[in-house]
Amino acid sequence: MRQALPYRPRFNAPPAAKRPTPALHRLHPGHRQAARLAPATGSRGQLPRLAWLAWPVLGALALALVARALPAQRTVRPVRGETGFDRALAVATADSAWARIAHTYYDTTFHGQDWNAIGRTLHARAARARDMREVRTAIGEMFAALGESHFVLIPSDAIATWADAPVDGEALGDVGIEFRLLDSTIVVSRVAPDGAAALAGVHPGWTLTSLGDVDVAAFMRERLDVPRGPARRLAELQLPMSLMLRTQGSVGSTMRATFRDGEGRVRRVEAVRRAVPGEVVRFGHLPPQVVRFETQRFSDDRGCVGVIRFNVWMFPVMARLDDAMVDFQRCRGIVLDLRGNTGGVTAMLQGIGGYFVDTATSFGTMSTRSGAMQYIATPRRTDRRGAAFVPFGGAVAIVLDGLSGSTSEMFAAAMQSMGRARIFGEPSAGQALPAMLARLPNGDVMQHVIGDFTTADGRRIEARGVTPDVRWPLRRAALLMGRDEAFMDALAWTGAATVTTASLSSAAR
Repeated sequence: MRQALPYRPRFNAPPAAKRPTPALHRLHPGHRQAARLAPATGSRGQLPRLAWLAWPVLGALALALVARALPAQRTVRPVRGETGFDRALAVATADSAWARIAHTYYDTTFHGQDWNAIGRTLHARAARARDMREVRTAIGEMFAALGESHFVLIPSDAIATWADAPVDGEALGDVGIEFRLLDSTIVVSRVAPDGAAALAGVHPGWTLTSLGDVDVAAFMRERLDVPRGPARRLAELQLPMSLMLRTQGSVGSTMRATFRDGEGRVRRVEAVRRAVPGEVVRFGHLPPQVVRFETQRFSDDRGCVGVIRFNVWMFPVMARLDDAMVDFQRCRGIVLDLRGNTGGVTAMLQGIGGYFVDTATSFGTMSTRSGAMQYIATPRRTDRRGAAFVPFGGAVAIVLDGLSGSTSEMFAAAMQSMGRARIFGEPSAGQALPAMLARLPNGDVMQHVIGDFTTADGRRIEARGVTPDVRWPLRRAALLMGRDEAFMDALAWTGAATVTTASLSSAAR
């Protein structure tokens, strides 16, 4: 049942349309039933090209991207006394990593840790190290002492491989498939309509057993062989992301994978990768990242509900989002599907928040060593073309899962705390700290925390995540039946009350 939220926009009714829209009133009555809940997938025009940006604050993006650096299987053992190992460089690298945190970490007490003592220990270990692997292990243990997310060390050799990565959507291909870790198995959680995986017959709910030359069971045992706690949680987040990245490759190449279907039968699949429907961007020292943006419109004789999905908070999203908000301005509800969105540029909270509030509103506070900064969203009064725009006044539902991280969590928590949105799905990742990137003397790139984040009502979501108002744990049985339960419930709550399992399944595929 639809439930009223405490946020009361002054605009209670959506404004009149300022431009033609594909509304139902222009359809012949006989056609309305046919158009009922039929989705209209958003156009796939090219997103603006994003050059290198010097924006300082990131979300959990590096956690996702560093998954690319994980080898398929740990077949190469550490080599003692590596050739050309420069101990002076190792010490300088360790000292630099320690100093970055010493001078920028938001908590000057370091959560009760003696940071100088930690620095002396790290220095001594680097001085005794026989290879750079030992130095990186020591730096990782220094990160662990603070017990927080967003501390990541990306090896220089991994960064070097990214220089040869495809730089645009025509060169980078994928098959349109997503995975999640569910009950100690890797499950297909989503198959993009018309993607290569869908054409090859892959179905949500199938379990992945091999991908290329990767034995998934062995890969899982190795990656999850870490102590329980933050390290284990991080490994669980990176595992499906690492496998999803391995479904990508050059356009025209073939992904070979083996699955088990709902009846336990082995399904061997070959899918030819297609150009990714999005824009490939680079952000500072991070590897290329595909920015995907999708919209759908579910319509009936009472109006429409818009659906917006995007996978990362990067600036190319803004133009597409602006167009979508104009298109959905007269709808009675909007569903923001942020499942699998691991974050990005935190400052975008303000720009996107402005589409949903009618007064200047705090979306939270970033506290750093030098002070506190509030993310204030101001209402959007014009669209990107300069036409008058009124912030959206209808119902807003946000769908999250365990891979919704950082900026996605911050946005959802802010909208939830002010009563502007209702949250559906699973608890989010709990990886919500502002961070920066820095290159170390040996060429490694370190992501390090510089601030803490709290919502306007003082809630901290690091390590806790956002708790949904309506929980819908991912279930394999539902996936096999073609039911996206969290999404269906969110869609119904926003006003598409006539949604049924059958109509949604046929419409969304």
